Amino acid sequence: MRLTVVGCSGSFPGPGSAASCYLVQADDAEGRTWRVLLDLGSGALGPLQRVCDPATLDLVGLSHLHPDHVADVSGLYVYLRYRPDGVRRRGPLPVHGPFGTASRLADQYGLEPGESMADQLSVHAWQPGSPVRVGPLELTPVAVEHPVPAYGVRVSGPSDEDPSRTVVLAYSGDTDVCDGLTSLAAGADLLLCEAAFVEGRDDAVRGIHLTGRRAGLAATAAGAARLLLTHVPAWNEPGVAAAEAADVFDGPIGTAHAGLVVTL
Repeated sequence: MRLTVVGCSGSFPGPGSAASCYLVQADDAEGRTWRVLLDLGSGALGPLQRVCDPATLDLVGLSHLHPDHVADVSGLYVYLRYRPDGVRRRGPLPVHGPFGTASRLADQYGLEPGESMADQLSVHAWQPGSPVRVGPLELTPVAVEHPVPAYGVRVSGPSDEDPSRTVVLAYSGDTDVCDGLTSLAAGADLLLCEAAFVEGRDDAVRGIHLTGRRAGLAATAAGAARLLLTHVPAWNEPGVAAAEAADVFDGPIGTAHAGLVVTL
């Protein structure tokens, strides 16, 4: 399993990165590469094209419906429907998200009543705890705490170094501390965890985002092996989230940046 950070800026695109977008790839026993995209936030479709042809995606998983996680699905629809080279997918691209995703995407694109994106996007609602199989990958949505319905996604699949071994990537989406986050990250090889808030500055705001410290505590409580912090807004000082996490988590800690590739 390989993780490529396409975009990781929190809440809006920053000067060095698009908003949330993560490509997960894994090879099956026949050597076919499967590609799952976790979120496609504002500004992310551009850099995604440097990593892969979006038409080769096998599934898009949306953690929740805020624009910094879904805005560029509109552009993806245009890319799939109107590309002039005649190359077309064999069928609509599966998109999984919270209940209401289909209507939200249609409204976002500006479709007229009765129109649908179904010719290009096959939209499904996450069923909490029910895994979705994509080639050698299994995605399990776990409800987390955010002002709108939101899910973290637990991805299991073959290790890139030893395909006989199953590894786990836990993606928090946007959340504050909750039981769902702990179960999502339990024993994960890598916890890709948001850390948008800063200790001392944002203490009065709860139920929306984590700080680096709270992300570190979550990783410790869940027994995650590694922690990769993400969704850090451009206005935060670099390194603050990692320093907070290091006070409470003993494992390896990194901070996501556009173009980062992590093998599991």
